Amino acid sequence: MPPLEALCAAQPEQAGIGSSASAMAAPPLRVLACGDVEGRLEALFGRVRAIQSKSGPFDMLLCVGNFFGSTSEAEWAEYCTGAKKAPIPTYVLGANDQETVSYFPDVSGCELAENITYLGRRGLYSGSSGLQIAYLSGTESQCEPAPAYSFSAKDVAELKTSLLSTPNFKGVDILLTSPWPRDVGTFANSAGEIDTKKCGSKLVSDLAASLKPRYHFAALEKAYYERLPYRNHTVLQETPQHVSRFIALADVGNTSKKKYLYAFSIVPMSLMDPAELVKQPQDTTENPYRKSQKEAQKSKAFLCAEEESACQFFFDLSKHQGKKRPSDGKEGGNSQPKQAKKPPQPSGPCWFCLASPEVEKHLVVSIGTHCYLALAKGGLLPDHVLILPIGHYQSVVDLSSEVVEEVTKYKSALKEFFRSKGKRYVLFERNYKSQHLQLQVIPVPLDRCTAEDIKESFIAQAQKQKIELLEIPEHSDITQVARSGTPYFYVELDTGEKLFHRIRGPFPLHFGRAVLASEAVLAIPHRADWRRCEAERAEEMAQARAFRRDFQPFDFALRA
Repeated sequence: MPPLEALCAAQPEQAGIGSSASAMAAPPLRVLACGDVEGRLEALFGRVRAIQSKSGPFDMLLCVGNFFGSTSEAEWAEYCTGAKKAPIPTYVLGANDQETVSYFPDVSGCELAENITYLGRRGLYSGSSGLQIAYLSGTESQCEPAPAYSFSAKDVAELKTSLLSTPNFKGVDILLTSPWPRDVGTFANSAGEIDTKKCGSKLVSDLAASLKPRYHFAALEKAYYERLPYRNHTVLQETPQHVSRFIALADVGNTSKKKYLYAFSIVPMSLMDPAELVKQPQDTTENPYRKSQKEAQKSKAFLCAEEESACQFFFDLSKHQGKKRPSDGKEGGNSQPKQAKKPPQPSGPCWFCLASPEVEKHLVVSIGTHCYLALAKGGLLPDHVLILPIGHYQSVVDLSSEVVEEVTKYKSALKEFFRSKGKRYVLFERNYKSQHLQLQVIPVPLDRCTAEDIKESFIAQAQKQKIELLEIPEHSDITQVARSGTPYFYVELDTGEKLFHRIRGPFPLHFGRAVLASEAVLAIPHRADWRRCEAERAEEMAQARAFRRDFQPFDFALRA
């Protein structure tokens, strides 16, 4: 269920809290979440009182990050003596530094003052309403045991075990941590100045991936970030589950007026209709942690130098090292260190490995660190291009994270380039009877047909040929749909819409080209077979020069 409003310190907005339009099994709880308080209790509770007076009562206030600060003693004393009282039940996490440890006398949690409760170092809070709140206090530590203001891998493992061992565990309603989870921004909207690949805790990422919270709140970075919701199941392979939402909150009273209070309503998971619980919002993305978890597991057994042979052509890539998934997809069960493995090598001459003498080098129009761009030989159109990895990879599913990142850059650059010319692109991959990944990118004039027209053309042609072409969620990652070694055909529109077919038998090699060449799309059916479209070398060179010139303003590789 989406949050109904995010409150900020900047202005007195209407909270507008209410129940969902769909039928609920129980009335929703109304909850406020807050970022770092830093001892500014009067500022926080004054704001809460103002919200309560305008929008009605809230059931609880959840505080993440630093509740106490370096100058908290005088203000806090009034709450300890009962001279002042928190306006609603308030639940806080523990210390994040040695300086504030003394405020939390009992590691298992306790009431600090009237209406203010310290949850404890780690555990699960279950309210009488059925709401389940998992919590982890402190910051990540590599030490065992962790200091009083930190948590360790052992703490996270024990918390996971205690919850995952519960019969029929489906997840928790809310997760409270002080640090952000590492990599939370993967597949998602930008977090602004915060680099989510470097910021936060890997242990928190692991915890969030396992506990599947419907809402996850964190702080400490003095920034507000509401991530797009992400799914907790593998599309087309697992039963749909509820989505998760991550919200990072700023510090109370910050001068930049970033949001530090967030209001939402929630029905406990245990009381919701299962169909309502697993509804997927339109903007739901792939799980940001699953891929990093897999790579972390495999990197323990496999270390690879990336695209070793590419230094033979154009420039030396030996300085750009990366990690690659093992091609056989097997987990290493031996704890002994293994020698580094090279990327899989072609079984024979490869027309697309950039270091190969078989490459038609005059068709290359852009070279990045891990990928390159080349005009298609016998292309449907003069600006039909291929995105190809420099090293030898068979499909998108086999790519390392560094190569995937650069493929995404090329797709973004091509989208911008073609849109400047009044076109949209269609991308497809056929991982069948091919040994080197080729992402075919074909532009279609915007005034020729809509993205919906193109999608319908693919589906109609597939039905005629008894091909099961399934639409997969817009923000999904193909690695969640297909495993390494699985033959498949895949279409992606520049709007983000995607179609997928798992190949289990014979498949028409020119299917993608035939659909785009059809009267319904480009109306050039005679060009469906590339072998009938080959041009003289001089003409190919001229087309490559023209594309290279026009694409130059959009080519990120030239600015590296």
